[in-house]
Amino acid sequence: MTGRERILACLSGEKPDRVPLYIHAINEVTIKGITRLMNPSMPLPEKDNVYDMDEQETMLLLNAFFAIHEHYGVDGLTCFDLLNEKPVNDEYVVDQFGVTYKKSAFGLPVPVKHPVLNDEDLRSYAPPKPTPDELRLLYFAKQHFGDQKAIFWMMRGAFVRATRLMGLENFMINIYDNPRFVHSVCQMITDYNLAKINLLKQMGLDVLIVEDDIADKNRPFVSTEHFKEFINPYNRQLVDKAHALGLKVIRHSDGNVWPLLDILMETGYDGLNPLEPQAGMNLVKVKEYTKGRLCLLGNIDCQALLSSGSKENVYQAVKTAIETAGQDGGLIICSSNSLHPGVRPENCIAMFEATKKYGLYK
Repeated sequence: MTGRERILACLSGEKPDRVPLYIHAINEVTIKGITRLMNPSMPLPEKDNVYDMDEQETMLLLNAFFAIHEHYGVDGLTCFDLLNEKPVNDEYVVDQFGVTYKKSAFGLPVPVKHPVLNDEDLRSYAPPKPTPDELRLLYFAKQHFGDQKAIFWMMRGAFVRATRLMGLENFMINIYDNPRFVHSVCQMITDYNLAKINLLKQMGLDVLIVEDDIADKNRPFVSTEHFKEFINPYNRQLVDKAHALGLKVIRHSDGNVWPLLDILMETGYDGLNPLEPQAGMNLVKVKEYTKGRLCLLGNIDCQALLSSGSKENVYQAVKTAIETAGQDGGLIICSSNSLHPGVRPENCIAMFEATKKYGLYK
């Protein structure tokens, strides 16, 4: 089977020839670290942050990103909006929605200025329209891999995008003080996403990721009732639209999403990611609870194991995950969150290799 066939079979409730391997997200520093071990002679950019790279350096990083997936037989590739943020100065960038971010040396920039704080702002706000240019990473991936890899797209959901537009505290306050305003912003975001799904399908997408972090390690940020009223109906529109176009859909959220699990299953997602063990998302328990209604992606601990554990520990963790939750299918191996700058490249490679070693179905 090709990687694409393997991933799509798993998300369809079928058992592929082996447990699929997937990288949900990976930081620039980690791309460079793995590449140096994989191919020491491969050219790499000197800078560690893509926001500081010129076009030539960005293409060097992209080539390394593709080479990792090719060399280690990773079955799926995550694409996303590439460099849609424009520089304001050396410290700040602004995205196509008008949200200002402060650049970080440790990963994604942090939103610090929000353009839609109230009804007045919303009346004068002109939301962006999705364009094919935003999908250039998907285009490059399809050109490079064809149909050999499953192509995923990471789409910001209603909660993440709304809290960036209006600020998290303001979102929480307006749930009570001005719920109509919150609904209007969420629907505006959803209209943008629905239009973008059409473009993604035309470009050859296989799997949509609704990336909407809604929880910390203890619990969701909002009550179950507020989730059902203000967030899930909008993300459900994305699920229904994607399914109507023949795409698979994964729900991504960090943290403890146990209180929302029944709602997510009822919404019709095909998979759930990243299943953080420190947040109580025990792989075996989630597998038993969902009873095959969700394909599980993740749970290989990137907080401690991939950062400070031994390669032997990583091999054992992958082996245990496959033996306890993957024997009847429904499991895709990947880390419990992004392969961030703190992970050891050697351990990432061990995760890749262990999946191949232990994941073959008899």
